Amino acid sequence: MSILKRIRDITVATLNERLEESEDPIRLIDQYLSAKREQLMQSERLYQQCTAHASSLRQQYLSALETKEKREQQAALALKAGEENMARLILHEKLQAEERSDQYRGLYEQAGQSAAELEEELQAMRADYQEVLDKRGYYMARMESARLQQRLNSRLGYGDGSSSPRMFYRMEEHVSDMEMQAHVLRDLRRTTREGGSEKSNPALEKELEALRRKINREES
Repeated sequence: MSILKRIRDITVATLNERLEESEDPIRLIDQYLSAKREQLMQSERLYQQCTAHASSLRQQYLSALETKEKREQQAALALKAGEENMARLILHEKLQAEERSDQYRGLYEQAGQSAAELEEELQAMRADYQEVLDKRGYYMARMESARLQQRLNSRLGYGDGSSSPRMFYRMEEHVSDMEMQAHVLRDLRRTTREGGSEKSNPALEKELEALRRKINREES
């Protein structure tokens, strides 16, 4: 696993954790996407430079290889013509071209490998960018659903914008008070009526009898 991939994985994981705790996930996602776009642009420029450098190395490698093959043919012709010293000089140039060809081939292969790794990282970064962009759409949909639900609750009288629940609660309290007062008045009238009945109050009859005896004693 490359360093770039580890950094990318840690960054995406951190973003997911922060999204669950954020009160404004859209702003957090936009900040991430902005930074990711800048990283992508820089990485794409670097990739273009790497591929251009690899292409230049390939061209030099092929040019040196072509020179090597050409000098070998020329040396053969010189040797067939009896020009041994000329053949030696040409073969010397052929060896130099062969050495350059091997050197540039090694550099080209190394540059090509680096460009391939960078291209893989770019694909992963683009995939991450698209994943977070999709998350933005998801959170936007969630926020819109919540906003519409709040409007619905307000219209139905269950949100902060409506006093209907409090109105009904006060009305219920008022009715309960009226019922309680009616019960108290009813009990009071019943007690009064019972107090006016001679047969229904033994204590009162007892007091009345005691008062009669007292009056009789005073008159005797």
